Amino acid sequence: MNQQSQHLQKLMQQANIPSFKQLIHLAQVSEWQIRQLRRGNIAKMRVENLEKLAKALHIPLTQLIAEFSPSPTDRPTNIDLQQECDRLHQQLDRQQETLKQDFQHESLQIIESWLLQWPTVAIAVQKNPQLPAIRLLPLIKPIEALIEAWGLTAIAAVGEEIAYDPQWHQLMEGNAEIGEIVKVRYLGYCDRDRNLLYRAKVSKIAPPSSL
Repeated sequence: MNQQSQHLQKLMQQANIPSFKQLIHLAQVSEWQIRQLRRGNIAKMRVENLEKLAKALHIPLTQLIAEFSPSPTDRPTNIDLQQECDRLHQQLDRQQETLKQDFQHESLQIIESWLLQWPTVAIAVQKNPQLPAIRLLPLIKPIEALIEAWGLTAIAAVGEEIAYDPQWHQLMEGNAEIGEIVKVRYLGYCDRDRNLLYRAKVSKIAPPSSL
């Protein structure tokens, strides 16, 4: 085992991390990143991964960079470390801005037809309140496509009758027992990993009136 691996294991022990697999899980980095750190190839690693590892190990980013430089003669001074951290943060900011712009561009492409048509339709509705609502439904298709592109999934459908689960459903009024049949009034959403974003709003179903 080389010196870098031994040093990493020492830091892991101090942070109560029992294995490299656990470090990968805590830092949310790949096995390749850990191998690079153990081999002293820190220069090949991206700043966001270094920050994740430093956070998992409970040490400053500057310390991580200093301690895993290839050799003592190559280790940077405090000034060099600060300059490198500043450079890495600037690089990360640029990457985040690029990702943000790409995300906005892709989203705008999906809803382009809605952006172009909706203002005109809104004015037409104001001038003619009797305009059939069904004629407006096709304009919502781009929004539905955007939601799908983001990986969002609706929790049931409006009007659907489902078993009440407070984890996924928000009762609009009154009380309901878990498993009791309720009706969906407003959609809720979760992401592709089934992480809840908004609970579906539901209401109790009125019992049939007796004659």
